[in-house]
Amino acid sequence: MKIKRIVCMGLLLAVLPMLSGCWYLVAGGAGAYGGYKMKEKGYTLRNPVAKEKSSTPSQ
Repeated sequence: MKIKRIVCMGLLLAVLPMLSGCWYLVAGGAGAYGGYKMKEKGYTLRNPVAKEKSSTPSQ
């Protein structure tokens, strides 16, 4: 039982560092998707973030 626990802990310690890089990709993808959706709705990346004013009146 003790050997099984040591093996499980060893595997966890070996896999954890490999997954850390993936979180950066996930966070970057989520930010890119959020920016894309904001651009669809007319927002731009300025300081402060503001919605573009369209030349046609909205109904």
